[in-house]
Amino acid sequence: PAVLRSTAEWAPVLLLLVAALTILVPGALLSAVTPIATKLRLTSLAETGTVVGRLSGVGTVGAIVGTVLTGFVLVSRLPVSGILIGLGALLVAASALVEWRTRGWSGTPALALVVIAGALAGVAAPGGCDAETKYHCARVVADPDRDGGRTLVLDGVRHSYVDVDDPTHLEFAYVRAIASVVDTAFPAGEPIDAHHLGGGGLTLPRYLAATRPGTHSLVSEIDGGVVRIDRERFGLRPEVGIEVRTEDGRLGLRRLATGSRDLVVGDAFGGVSVPWHLTTAEAMADVRRVLNDDGLYLANLIDHGGMDFARAEAATLAETFEHVVLVGEPADIGSDRTAAPDGGNLVVLASDRPVDLRAVQKALDGRRVGWVTAAGDDLTSWIGDARPLTDDYAPVDQLLQPSGRRAG
Repeated sequence: PAVLRSTAEWAPVLLLLVAALTILVPGALLSAVTPIATKLRLTSLAETGTVVGRLSGVGTVGAIVGTVLTGFVLVSRLPVSGILIGLGALLVAASALVEWRTRGWSGTPALALVVIAGALAGVAAPGGCDAETKYHCARVVADPDRDGGRTLVLDGVRHSYVDVDDPTHLEFAYVRAIASVVDTAFPAGEPIDAHHLGGGGLTLPRYLAATRPGTHSLVSEIDGGVVRIDRERFGLRPEVGIEVRTEDGRLGLRRLATGSRDLVVGDAFGGVSVPWHLTTAEAMADVRRVLNDDGLYLANLIDHGGMDFARAEAATLAETFEHVVLVGEPADIGSDRTAAPDGGNLVVLASDRPVDLRAVQKALDGRRVGWVTAAGDDLTSWIGDARPLTDDYAPVDQLLQPSGRRAG
């Protein structure tokens, strides 16, 4: 045990050291290119301005081309490791070409250097992924306690739990909370039209298909690699009433007809952060547009500490819908705010029709979620002075606080 504790204590230091070697050394070498090129091009001090200006211009053009090419072309078509390895191979090939042109190397040593560098890059490529999608390192982890249990892990974060044999089994507390609200808001077994912002393992769409035959769930999932995992590893079939579109959630909302949905579920995440453009008043106005008069919006949120982001999102919804209810751990949304909350998942529901809080609480208790609700004056007090989010003001990443345990 002492050895294990010692190893755990040194692990962050080792990770920082590896990260420093991985980033600082290549960065230092690349930053040396411009001064070395300047020295090689200079033949007299009189032409310093011309040489430096020309190289600076070439560097600026290269930076613009590289940013646009990576951000708008490569990221949408290749995994990150492929981009990094490809860049490394190009740098090695370019250095070999320059060496050959300046010192007269034969082609064989240069080619051998490129091959060796490529092999080393392949060895050093990111591992531990069942599939590297355009946005994530994705793994599917089997549950040793349930034959059909599978957990979808994206970049080390548990995003979804699916029982491929029993879609009514809901492992995560926030999913049970969402299911409890849905079961309360709509008559049992009645099919509904739902739209899901974010897919992951499609746990909730599967649940709706199993418990409400005839339900049509349309899912906007931006990561096509996750959709492939749903089909290949989780057995997604189109005949179950789940339609998945590989698209941005907000663009998907714009394509929906006004008043066409009974339910909209927001469960899109990049890491532990909701993409900012799905949190704003303008986005919520579009959600309200696609919902019918009795429609319901449910969103999964993650926050800790002072809950600055969660409070801002609740304030945003309160400006859009007549009725807003927060569901979460008693320590996180209760009236006693003397200690910092543990934080984690919260579920917020919004509608223009009243919400039966007693029925919601009864459903939560029936599923042993252990969560409570906050609405009305209690919710207003909880929101406090939080500022609503808009397209012009949505500092989601700055408002989010890291995970931390409550004092005491």
